[in-house]
Amino acid sequence: MFLKRLTMKGFKSFADNTVLEFEPGVTAVVGPNGSGKSNVVDAVTWVLGAQSTRALRSARMDDVIFMGTANRAALGRAEVALTLDNTSGRLPIDGAEVTISRTLFRNGDSEYAINGTTCRLLDVQELLSDSGVGRQQHMIIGQGQLDSILNSSSENRRAVIEEAAGVLKHRRRKERAERRLSSTQENLERLGDLVREVRRQMRPLERQAASARSFSDVEAELRDARHALFAERLHVFESRRSELESELRGSSGKERELRLELVALDAQASAATADMASRREELLASTLGTLQGLAERARGTASLIVERERSLRQALIASADENVIATLEADAAKLAADLAGIDAEETELVSWRERLASAQDELEVAESQFDATWGTMSIESDEAALLAARQRIALLERSLGSLRESERRSTDRIAHHRRRLDEATSDHEKVKAALADAEALERRAADELAAAESDAATAEAERSAADEALRESTDVAARTQARAEALARALDEFSGAGGRAIIGGLDGVLGAFLDLIEIDPGWERAVESAAGASVGAMIVDGRRSARAALVALRREGGAGLILPAADGDVRTLPVPQGATALRTLVRARTGAPDHVTRVLDALFSRAFVATDWESGIDLAAANPELVIVTSEGDRFAASGWRVASGRALVTRSTVEEAQRVALEAQGAVAPVRARREIADSSAISARRRLNQASSKLAQVRAEIEGLIGDQRRLEILLDDLATGVDALDGEFEELTRQIVTIDAELLDWRERLPTLEEALSTAGERRRQSDEAHAALGDLREQVSALATSLARREAAFAERRRLISQRQGEIELRLEGRSSERAEAAGRRESLEFDLEVLERLARLVARAADEIRVSQETMDSTYREQLEASRASAELLEEIRRSRHDADTRLGELSEVVRRREIEHAELVVKIANLHEVILRDLGWAPHEMLGAPHIDLAEGVTLEQRVGELEARITSLGPINPLALDELAALEDRYRELDAQVSDVRTARRELQEVIRALDEEIMATFSSAVADVNEHFSTLIAMLFPGGQGRLILTEPDDPLNTGVEIEVRPMGRNIRRISLLSGGERSMAALAFLFAVFRSRPSPFYMMDEVEAALDDVNLQRFLSLVDEFRDEAQLLIVTHQKRTMEAADALYGVTMVPGASSKVVSQRVKRPSPIEIT
Repeated sequence: MFLKRLTMKGFKSFADNTVLEFEPGVTAVVGPNGSGKSNVVDAVTWVLGAQSTRALRSARMDDVIFMGTANRAALGRAEVALTLDNTSGRLPIDGAEVTISRTLFRNGDSEYAINGTTCRLLDVQELLSDSGVGRQQHMIIGQGQLDSILNSSSENRRAVIEEAAGVLKHRRRKERAERRLSSTQENLERLGDLVREVRRQMRPLERQAASARSFSDVEAELRDARHALFAERLHVFESRRSELESELRGSSGKERELRLELVALDAQASAATADMASRREELLASTLGTLQGLAERARGTASLIVERERSLRQALIASADENVIATLEADAAKLAADLAGIDAEETELVSWRERLASAQDELEVAESQFDATWGTMSIESDEAALLAARQRIALLERSLGSLRESERRSTDRIAHHRRRLDEATSDHEKVKAALADAEALERRAADELAAAESDAATAEAERSAADEALRESTDVAARTQARAEALARALDEFSGAGGRAIIGGLDGVLGAFLDLIEIDPGWERAVESAAGASVGAMIVDGRRSARAALVALRREGGAGLILPAADGDVRTLPVPQGATALRTLVRARTGAPDHVTRVLDALFSRAFVATDWESGIDLAAANPELVIVTSEGDRFAASGWRVASGRALVTRSTVEEAQRVALEAQGAVAPVRARREIADSSAISARRRLNQASSKLAQVRAEIEGLIGDQRRLEILLDDLATGVDALDGEFEELTRQIVTIDAELLDWRERLPTLEEALSTAGERRRQSDEAHAALGDLREQVSALATSLARREAAFAERRRLISQRQGEIELRLEGRSSERAEAAGRRESLEFDLEVLERLARLVARAADEIRVSQETMDSTYREQLEASRASAELLEEIRRSRHDADTRLGELSEVVRRREIEHAELVVKIANLHEVILRDLGWAPHEMLGAPHIDLAEGVTLEQRVGELEARITSLGPINPLALDELAALEDRYRELDAQVSDVRTARRELQEVIRALDEEIMATFSSAVADVNEHFSTLIAMLFPGGQGRLILTEPDDPLNTGVEIEVRPMGRNIRRISLLSGGERSMAALAFLFAVFRSRPSPFYMMDEVEAALDDVNLQRFLSLVDEFRDEAQLLIVTHQKRTMEAADALYGVTMVPGASSKVVSQRVKRPSPIEIT
């Protein structure tokens, strides 16, 4: 990696766009004084992120923008772009080239970019940190920096090595870790305060929580005991109700059986009555009539069969005749004669029909007379009516008793519900009043909570303000203390150059120069420029003391500067016009010897202050014997003109003033810390009051929720009770109406009962007469039936004979019509006639058999009819037995109904008790009845009942006193908060341990890296010293070898033949060579891609210059070197030259040329 291109526009003297192309090797930048060649080095320094105006040789940062000339206006911005060759990939970015640019505007805006992308300065530094280009830019050596390296502190030299070795990134990580460690300490302290406060709040809550827990345990046990007690009562009630319901079901079953038995007995009585009636009427007459009809039909059928058989035989005989047609005609004539005979016989049926019609009219008249006389008379209906009336009266009496008992129970239940309704109404009013009081208390608690929140917010704001004030005062104290310490170190650095350690205790030595003077604020740079090296001198009271001090310095081999007081008065020069005497701005400290005043008079007798550097130049040109300085540190004298190189001096009075301010700042921390503690205590108290107010409000709201629940429950209970009372009133009215209705119906039945009993007593005689009339009517019916059957049988026989004759006539006619084919069919017809004849023979046998069976049945029915009277008498006896059984069953049904009534009353009372118990369970336990099934088991001492245990637990709850129901939740919240804080403390401590581990690891890395780098640099430094100082020796010494993290680095060089230990005793050229040896040793130990040096060889003689060039030649192949020089031999050693020129009134221009080529290669 090397510098490839530098582009400048508007930067210092380069107004136009100027491009410098670089290649590996040595490049020299040359030009006359003031042409702007050093601005090339400043441009590289600036684009790489330099923030110090001193490093850019400017008073302000905007001085880098082209200021304009007499012929050209100033520009508004400065731009520099540096292109690096990244072919090796040393930079962690893609691309063979990396361009870093920086732009500054007049208004102070600035921006960086990498490859055209805007970025931060930190991004540029991070990009270059691992490439050997650090933040301190040790590879760029500007004008005058060689001497500053040697004169700088050992810590600054250590910083150069650390930057080259890449230690600074570890130190930055360590600083970040230490800052985080410091912040975690503050967090840990804050968490400790919070943990202590939480612990303090937990103690009273633990006591309240213990009471609440005891209350909760006792309440839970009481709830379980009540649960078990109510469950036991409910179980007893339910068991008894189940028993009653079982008994009622059994009684109902028995009652149904008795009623079914009564119905069965009634059915048996009705069946017996009906059986007697049917046995005397339809059954026997119908059966006998049917049998007679069947006998007549059998005889008619037999006649038909005989006639049919005779016809078939005649047809069979006729079929044998050869003259078939003649035979058929003869048959047809015979059949016509038979048909005429049948018509004559049918006239006999007319008399039969007349006899039947006369018999039917006689039967109809007899039935009408029977119906008119006996049709409505039935002893069974009278008995049934009397039995139904008695049963109805018994049923009405039972119903009336049940209704009157239900009316009494309904009255009791209405009274009970009305009492409960009144009690619930009273409870509802009480709860409503309590709820109003609780809501008022809630409003007051809410106001208290709002006030507590406001107080807590105010206290928290005051604590935050106190924290901020404490941080600010602590920061101020730290800054002022750091400033005082820095000023003290700076004063020690200035004073140490005068040899205070060696001559500070000698007689006549008054003290260090800076310890004995005071300077007006703002003029420190001017005094330093005018005094020069004298600022580090020791003041002595005269020449004799000065000689003794020099002897001591020589003897110890130390360096020092002595300012002896003048013996006489110093001549005062006139003050030039436009200038101010510097002596008026500096004076001896109060209490200092007069010798100090004489030293100041002598030292600043020719020093004057100009208003600015331009007027200073004019004054110096007009008065070359004077020393002209400015407040910025510019110095113009005969020995040379110097611009803004003076440093701000640190005097003893400045240090004491800074220490006084630091003490005041530290003293101001204590009251702020006390204020912060007071604010913290106030915040904690306010937070405690806020928690108490919040707990009170939560308790009140919980009570309100409970009251609202009670109110809602009572409202539901009131609605249920009101609905229940209305329902009971309606039930009572319905019962009253039913009682009136049943009472009236019962009275009516009781009035009708005597009439039914009298009707039943007179029904017996009429029943006998009715039976005789009924028997006569039955005989008449039998005669009519037999006559109708005979007539029907004769009509059927005549009809069958007519049908057969007609059928035969039809057949003969058909045969006559088809006589042409008759002969062919004769044989088949004969076979058919023979088959029909065989069928008729079988049918005749079946009819004969059926006639025999009918005759046997007639004989059996005659026997049965004779048994009828005997069966009627048996049926009458059975009916009487049935009536006696029914009377017994009716008696038992009445007794059972009474038992059922008593069980129903007891069951209704149990239902009321269970309903009341359900309401108590819902009110006291808030459970539904079905939730009582899983009652817990309660272990009771011997002889203790559940009622006694419930009383004991209620007494214990009363003895606990008031309970904070939110204590457990608040304690749990605080415990969660405590655990959370404890976890945070643990996390913070873990983080601190991890940070400490990181810091230890970084320390080890820093020590290892630094030790390795120091060893390498020391080795190369010794080698380079031997080359630059032939025969000489050089080494690096650690100021504190036992503390590798903080040790400084001192340089020791001993040229050959000289016993010199301190660098300050070397000549200017030797000091430059030693500084170069140190820098090149750093370069060689930890190489950078390029190095830039601005006139570093200006003070070297030819011999040392040759040695320097030899050193450059060694590094030619290792790195890229850019050297700003006036030396011709350096130009000759370069691979390429850039010449910088400036025409008066214009800007800088650049001309480039390779040394090996005869002509320039580029002009820009």
